[in-house]
Amino acid sequence: MTSLNVGLVGMGNVGSGTLQILLENQDQLAQKLGIPVRVAAICSRTIHQKPVLPGTEGITRTTDWQEVVNNPDIHVVAELIGGVDPAKSVIEAALASGKAVVTANKELMAKEGLGLWQKANAAGRPLAMEASAAGGIPIHSVLREGISGDRIEAMAGILNGTCNFILTEMDKAGRGFQDVLEEAQRLGYAEADPSADVDGFDARSKLAILATIAFGCGVPVEDIYVEGIRRVSDVDFGYASQLGHTIRLLCVARQGPNGLSLSVRPSLLPKETILANVNGSYNAVWVKGAYGQDTFYYGRGAGPLPTGVAVVSDILHAGRELLSGRENRVSPYSFKQLTEYTPAPEESFRQPYYLRFRVENRFGIIADLASILRDHKIGIDAVGQLPITNWRDLPFVITVEPATVGEIQAAVDAMSRLDYLIEPPLVMPMFAGF
Repeated sequence: MTSLNVGLVGMGNVGSGTLQILLENQDQLAQKLGIPVRVAAICSRTIHQKPVLPGTEGITRTTDWQEVVNNPDIHVVAELIGGVDPAKSVIEAALASGKAVVTANKELMAKEGLGLWQKANAAGRPLAMEASAAGGIPIHSVLREGISGDRIEAMAGILNGTCNFILTEMDKAGRGFQDVLEEAQRLGYAEADPSADVDGFDARSKLAILATIAFGCGVPVEDIYVEGIRRVSDVDFGYASQLGHTIRLLCVARQGPNGLSLSVRPSLLPKETILANVNGSYNAVWVKGAYGQDTFYYGRGAGPLPTGVAVVSDILHAGRELLSGRENRVSPYSFKQLTEYTPAPEESFRQPYYLRFRVENRFGIIADLASILRDHKIGIDAVGQLPITNWRDLPFVITVEPATVGEIQAAVDAMSRLDYLIEPPLVMPMFAGF
């Protein structure tokens, strides 16, 4: 092999960023790998509608991904389409053709990654996916190799840049969710259909991948509790500030003696904590190990170039394995064999909660709610109410002492049947650490 020949399938933001790095950083990439890294083909449904960029004149341009995966001169295929289909077919066909594969596809790898890894093993070809979670933060490499000698006990992360931008702007400017979402769409941080981001599904896929790497068990993505940020309002930031907190969409994984607890949901964070100060479109991951204790990783969670760096790094990783003849030197999941996923029982972990209500004001409301909390053995920590401006739609907050998920959900279910509630209570954990 005199050069490492790469085929890029998908020329959206990540594909374009990857191509730019491969073209502009050729000299240093060759120095690191020992041979040139050459883009041999690029594939996109609209490739012929795009101008030929300087440096791409000799590159094959095609709308048919099969031309890339079946090209005998290509050594590494980078799948950068996203989604499950046809991305899964691209990866399977590339492996069957003897190609190494690099992917940035969090949804596919969260749902089908273990099966694809088995196919890569059978083919004797590398499968790398660093860009599938946390963009420019090399968190896969950290968990898989950097701190592999530790036993991970817990992780907490901000894994969706769109949500973090929206929540940061709501906090900073006192604006409503819809207003900031529309700005995020104008700036390109949010898609025209933002559901995957703001409803938490993008973050859920990333958490499933990272939990599999950290804890060595195959995590079914559908088993992760997920709640998005649509119901978080400027009122919540006002109350959170009074409590010395802010709000972030937090991904949490905790290993207990009886299983693994996983969730993606908006949470209150004390303002002095490092996670509370992750702003804008940045991502961060806090990892707690049994021996190494706390480590923290921070950087751009998305964007063409930060994510492109992760893709190109994986291309170099694949190239080194192909050059050395060492097949799948390190599993992308860190563990040689994964164990069965065991969800932690609801009573495994206790934490305080923030409950925000919208009610039609009348006498006895606090007494009713306190009675329900008492019946479920949940203690009240504080009650907060801003001055009344509309007695027909009054927001107020109760914070409660540590409770289990089951206890708080049972209490909220009972509260939701009260006829003066305008909507079910908004419930957010108050995360203070592990």
